[in-house]
Amino acid sequence: MNAVSPFKAATLHDVAKAAGVSLITASRALSNPGVVSKKTIEKVQAAVDSTGYIPNLLAGGLKSKRSLMVGGIVPALSVSQFLPTVQALTTELASAGYQLILGQTSYDAEQEESVLNTMIGRQPDGIVMTGLVQSQKARDRLRRSGIPVVETWDLSDRPVDMLVGFSHVKVGGAVGGYFLSKGWKRVGIATGDDHRARMRRDGFQTTLGREVPTAFVPAPSSLELGRRALAELLEKDPHLEAVCCSSDQLAQGVMVEALARGLRVPQDLAICGFGNADFGAHTVPSISTVHVDGAEIGRLAARLIVARCRGESVAQPVIDVGFRMVERQSSAS
Repeated sequence: MNAVSPFKAATLHDVAKAAGVSLITASRALSNPGVVSKKTIEKVQAAVDSTGYIPNLLAGGLKSKRSLMVGGIVPALSVSQFLPTVQALTTELASAGYQLILGQTSYDAEQEESVLNTMIGRQPDGIVMTGLVQSQKARDRLRRSGIPVVETWDLSDRPVDMLVGFSHVKVGGAVGGYFLSKGWKRVGIATGDDHRARMRRDGFQTTLGREVPTAFVPAPSSLELGRRALAELLEKDPHLEAVCCSSDQLAQGVMVEALARGLRVPQDLAICGFGNADFGAHTVPSISTVHVDGAEIGRLAARLIVARCRGESVAQPVIDVGFRMVERQSSAS
């Protein structure tokens, strides 16, 4: 077999010639292998390897009306709590023959609408959204497109299509209840300024029954922003007993700042995060947090998309995966 010039993309004709088969046989071996012999498939695959041929999925998609692509939209790839969802989504979709293409919104509503418009224009077989689609215009366009959509990491009784997530208000309420059980009176909140973090703050304050000092930081959060947040909170109340953080990244920053100021954690200042990032169990002290099964969210979202693509009915289009508190050293008695 002779490899084609590296300056020219290989074609199916090149593959057929290298394999010594007809063009239609080469095509069937790649697109419908069940109708050709195993020996022929091996010859064609060897020719693909030697020529460097890459199938034109767009051309195939025009014929089958399937792109074998699913769009995934995340606020920021740097947010560790979303990574298990993306990894599980990628694996589950790949097992069904689909590839995940990612877009990033940077927590910006206009950017979210722009990314969604681009995705819709590419006609993917499905779209998985981290959070709820915020723009009503984008929600309407998604519904008109007929593309299966799964919103994740949130909860609503009016999803665009399907949903896998949990209630952020209930998360905040659960953390607030935990703080009350500990008897902490002088508490503060270090939180991102995004929609979901604000809902957790609302749930926390509702359970406490009062407003508490709050330091807002721009999303996505980081260790640096956590340090800034605690500095701001201590200006508002120098005698804080505990801080509720909207992410484990913020909680880590709050803890670093507390220790730098000579405060003992949790004896002088208790800290609780959100997201159960993998580093949280290994810091010293380890970080109390709220666990959400992000990997399960990804798996369920992929299964919903694949079921819809196969024309199957979805018995449960809205799935609440729930959450659980994880107490570690940063807030333990």
